Amino acid sequence: MLAACVLLVPRRALCADPAIRLNTVGYLPGHEKRASVAARFTDFSVVADKDGAVVFRGKATGPVHNADTDEDLYVADFSACDRPGVYRLEVAGVGRSAPFRVARDVYDAPFRAAVEAMYLWRCGTPVRATTGGVTYSHAACHTEDAWLDFVGGGHARRDATGGWHDAGDYNKYVVNAGVTVGIMLRAWEQFGSQIQRAGLDPHGAERGLPAYLGAVKWETDWLLKMQAADGSAYHKVSTRDFGPALQPEDEKTPRYFTPWSSAATADFVAVMAMAARAFTPYDRAYARRCLDAARSAYDFLRAHSDSHRADLKGFTTGAYQTGDADDRLWAAAELWETTGEARYLADFESRARSFAEKFDLDWGWGDVKNLGMLTYLFSERAGRDAVLVRQVRDGLVATADRLVTLRDAHGYARPLGTKYYWGCNGGVANTTVLLQSANLVAPKRAYVETALDAVSHLFGRNYYGRSFVTGLGASPPLHPHFRPTLRQPGTRTWPGYLVGGGWPRATDWRDEDENYRVNEVAINWNAPLIYALAGFTGGTPDAR
Repeated sequence: MLAACVLLVPRRALCADPAIRLNTVGYLPGHEKRASVAARFTDFSVVADKDGAVVFRGKATGPVHNADTDEDLYVADFSACDRPGVYRLEVAGVGRSAPFRVARDVYDAPFRAAVEAMYLWRCGTPVRATTGGVTYSHAACHTEDAWLDFVGGGHARRDATGGWHDAGDYNKYVVNAGVTVGIMLRAWEQFGSQIQRAGLDPHGAERGLPAYLGAVKWETDWLLKMQAADGSAYHKVSTRDFGPALQPEDEKTPRYFTPWSSAATADFVAVMAMAARAFTPYDRAYARRCLDAARSAYDFLRAHSDSHRADLKGFTTGAYQTGDADDRLWAAAELWETTGEARYLADFESRARSFAEKFDLDWGWGDVKNLGMLTYLFSERAGRDAVLVRQVRDGLVATADRLVTLRDAHGYARPLGTKYYWGCNGGVANTTVLLQSANLVAPKRAYVETALDAVSHLFGRNYYGRSFVTGLGASPPLHPHFRPTLRQPGTRTWPGYLVGGGWPRATDWRDEDENYRVNEVAINWNAPLIYALAGFTGGTPDAR
């Protein structure tokens, strides 16, 4: 493994020792601060990056054998180091770490970068943003979306411009948009006041609309275009095969609507109902439009009760096919929370009772049950079944406790333990939704610290000792699978994107742009990163 050379100060540079793995972005005062070291040592110190002054001394604990990376790891605990500043960990006989900050606002800039990445993902419009003196931009793209050939409309176009490019490719998928917007709006409902103070760029959001909701609205505007006249939601807008690695404005491959699916339609219901709540204080007409669309899609689903997968014959792009039991539950939860109507509550509660496990520890676009359960649990509306509420609450707490246990047993404090799969870094970020939510209903220090450990894992406390988020932390990915930079030598890496991570083994990640299985980026992985950082912008307000 190559050492990660990190700028120390303008007058000198040192290389961070790759055996020292910690959060290279930094830590919050008043919270745990640990590093995992893949080398035997006894003594360590925390030194000021500016002048090398020692601010803390400590002893190692361990070793702990980490099975998934086959390493004996020692741990340096410097939680008592709370004075704001920029530091390094100096490990006797091993070396120095990359620099890291201790500050109450340590996650504010990363939060802004992750949200800004969603802006740079916009389709159908020019985008331009400058970070650290570097400008990232593309011209208006895919302005002719999309053809109706596969949905019975003949060779004619229907407006499907806008929205976000889904991942490293330029296609747009309703199912993945659903979980992405759902997580982002969950962050707004739980951490809205912190988000409001984060100093986001509004990027042309309507006057009076919070910048964060302006970012989300770019996608909800597109989703509204994905609803057919009968209420169903088209599954995706896509090229038939993955398009070439070109700048988005140069990618001219024909794009098509595909037939509806019940999962896409149910996710559409859920996010439109959530959007109606979020936008009501700022744009009542838009909120009403979202709610009307959600009701229409829900009525369509009630008339088509079977789990219906989209007919994707002729397409090799992202399938996002999934059963719809969890999606329908989420749809009912959000419509009830928005309207208070008994029929939606009865639908949700009937479906919720059918799930023995109320929460899933590992979840994502193919399993959105957790989002519906959280909406029900946090609701302040009257009429909920007290027994079911208790079951949902207990299920959330039990799941959070399991995440803490997995964190405690892992050498890098990874809340998913030894589970790896395509996009597993997004799964690590998703654990923070459960952990921070559990802390709101049953406050426990371990939930907050485990959520912070998830963030630390993504920012460098991992086998590679590197950040998994472009442009943030030490030695971040330089070659993500991301078409605006793919196969384009000399192009700077766009910042704020979480890459998928190694699988099937923890040691299988490679920073290679062609290796989409481990190094692609995707909106549904950035969304929980945004959620995680939103909960800690400006520090931790409840100091639990």
